[in-house]
Amino acid sequence: MKTRLAALVLLVAGACAQAAELFPLADVRLKPGPFLDAQTTDLNYMMAMEPDRLLAPFLREAGLAPRQPSYGNWESTGLDGHMGGHYLSALALMYASTGDAETLRRLNYFVAELKRAQAANGEGYLGGIPGGRQAWRDVAAGRLEADNFSVNGKWVPWYNLHKVYAGLRDAYKYAGNEDARAMLISLSDWALRLSARLSPEQMEQMLRSEHGGMNEIFADVAQMTGDRKYLDLALRFSHQAVLQPLAKRQDKLTGLHANTQIPKVIGFQRIAGMTGRQDMGDAAKFFWQTVVDRRTVAIGGNSVKEHFHDEKDFGPMINEVEGPETCNTYNMIKLTQMLFESEQKGSYGDYVERALYNHILSSQRPGGGFVYFTPMRPNHYRVYSQVDKGMWCCVGSGIESHAKYGEFIYAHEGDALFVNLFIPSTLHWREKGVRITQGTRFPDQGGTRLTVDAPARFTMKIRYPSWVAAGKLVVKVNGKAVKVYARPGGYVSITRAWSKGDAIDIQLPMTTRLEQMPDKSNYYAVLHGPIVLAAKTRMFGDEKLNFLADESRMGHIAQGQVCPLEAAPMLVSDSIDFLRRFKPVKGKSLTFAAPRLVRGAAGSATEFVPFFRLHDSRYTMYWQHSTPANFERMRAENAAREAERLALDARTIDEVAPGEQQPESDHFFKGEGSEAGVNSGRHWRHASKWFSYELNDPKGEAKLLRLTFAKADAGRRFDVEVNGLLVAEITLATDVAQDFYIVDYPLPASVTASTPRKLSIRFVAKQGSVAGGLYGLRLLR
Repeated sequence: MKTRLAALVLLVAGACAQAAELFPLADVRLKPGPFLDAQTTDLNYMMAMEPDRLLAPFLREAGLAPRQPSYGNWESTGLDGHMGGHYLSALALMYASTGDAETLRRLNYFVAELKRAQAANGEGYLGGIPGGRQAWRDVAAGRLEADNFSVNGKWVPWYNLHKVYAGLRDAYKYAGNEDARAMLISLSDWALRLSARLSPEQMEQMLRSEHGGMNEIFADVAQMTGDRKYLDLALRFSHQAVLQPLAKRQDKLTGLHANTQIPKVIGFQRIAGMTGRQDMGDAAKFFWQTVVDRRTVAIGGNSVKEHFHDEKDFGPMINEVEGPETCNTYNMIKLTQMLFESEQKGSYGDYVERALYNHILSSQRPGGGFVYFTPMRPNHYRVYSQVDKGMWCCVGSGIESHAKYGEFIYAHEGDALFVNLFIPSTLHWREKGVRITQGTRFPDQGGTRLTVDAPARFTMKIRYPSWVAAGKLVVKVNGKAVKVYARPGGYVSITRAWSKGDAIDIQLPMTTRLEQMPDKSNYYAVLHGPIVLAAKTRMFGDEKLNFLADESRMGHIAQGQVCPLEAAPMLVSDSIDFLRRFKPVKGKSLTFAAPRLVRGAAGSATEFVPFFRLHDSRYTMYWQHSTPANFERMRAENAAREAERLALDARTIDEVAPGEQQPESDHFFKGEGSEAGVNSGRHWRHASKWFSYELNDPKGEAKLLRLTFAKADAGRRFDVEVNGLLVAEITLATDVAQDFYIVDYPLPASVTASTPRKLSIRFVAKQGSVAGGLYGLRLLR
């Protein structure tokens, strides 16, 4: 054992010897600016959350009486306890970032109550999953059924537990809570015992279900304890079905649930950093490059309806309202920072900057509340959580994101100090005995000043952003210009013995530019420097949108009327060489007008503003371009393309995307012998026995059940039942021409009259056959 421990310590030390390090959050303090405002708003939101309500699922499942009832929404429909884990991490991060005494008091109280629950469980287990202990006992005994988002009928239980593991780790790492460390190790030992009898094939089966960053957590515990057994566990929790193609530089991401994959890759990079595993390091780098270069839109986000779509077709990004998910960007930033630690590339800083300003910062309402989906669809809008209602994943990652803005501003490697972000802040570099103060109004001002408060010798490495033209970045030390050898995407290095009061001024000229949609389709975003500009667009008729989400299961989706694309404003000019038309609006910071360029909506009165400052409104961020001669034709083509789809949307009461995690979870999927997958980029669900969903029909209007099938499943036989009554006996056609086809089934009045508000749709396989595959399910008026 001692030999294995020593080997692990040496391995970790060797792998990390040349790595850069981010400074501890406690050594960085934000100064006045948009990020400090966001941090303060987040702190207020966190203080409005009630710890005892977040603790209730853990106490209940441990057989203890909760002090208050649990929150509703996702916290009482199967994902119970996930928000408590996020909250503990957020408290730890916020305490490190601010030193706030009440935050620390809450953290210590939260850990103490969790400790009571873990002790009552008696086996190291700690979780709020309803009926979780029995489900885990079944897993330990090898009785295992797993799907894309369930293990033994529980909603993503490892994903849920990952938040608890992470919360305990962060409570120890950022707030020094020793009980949290002991509880984390005990919970890890429970996982060791649980998985000990599972074969590699069973582990792979279990890892099909979203499991967060469990491999990363166990790697952290291995480093924390110096015990190799936890690193071995981290390797067992590394999903080979995802790792192996990525390690071979194969992009097989299309159709996969995006935020299921990113934490796995974070774990790959974590293990690579500890062990030098080249396959895992290569997989992480290839994944990052692929997602950032080919699957990411202007704000730094990715995915539609939580899934990676075909990178050659961003049509879904424009057509759908469930655009990039905030959790994805939270995790992509984490992966980027890890990659930077192993290789200090300016492109990593470029991505973090873009994602922080345009997605993370924009995802929090100034008065409080967090965004789940950010639609790229022109003329749509976002909804925000309310503190006592929305318990979504993006609220959990949101309260963390806005508590750790100081994380990546600075880094160090030996005697080198990296300045990655231009955010007003103060750094205490303890090893050098020096404080660096950064004063800036960036992005409202195209520059920043760094001041050194004590004598010290080191190299300052200042990121040369890719959005500053070659030869245009200017650096002055105490007013004297310094020769800049670096190019965009690199770092400007200044080595000297610094004196107290030395000031470094960096001029960062910002220009306005267009950025085309990644698939090179006719949609463009407008950026000024790294800042995405957008325009408030008019409401649809006399509507009054509710920008604050209710507590319904799907309240995180902006479900107001979809404006037709032909009504969206366009950029109209003879060519795309029109940037000279953008002019600053006097008296309005980072606000631009473009006379005679925009048609539709407010026309020439349109103002382009930073997206992170645009809230409670419909907006346009991606713009179609047209020549004046083609304007009317393009509008007509947009209308024709959308007419059938919008008409169908108007007839649709409720719908499910079979095989997609969140839509199925939102409709309370159940099944036996069920599987899901992707065919030609389309998700499916089938079962050797049965599967079901619950659909909403609030006004009792349902008349038709519209189902989508595939020609490849010809001959399969199954029944469709609605509220327990047989509606159709189906034999899938053998003579259809299309690869995918639609069939409508009338709903008898006896079915809809019985329970008009909820319809349980159940697909039951005939003897010797399979139910499905089902590619689409709509309830129609």
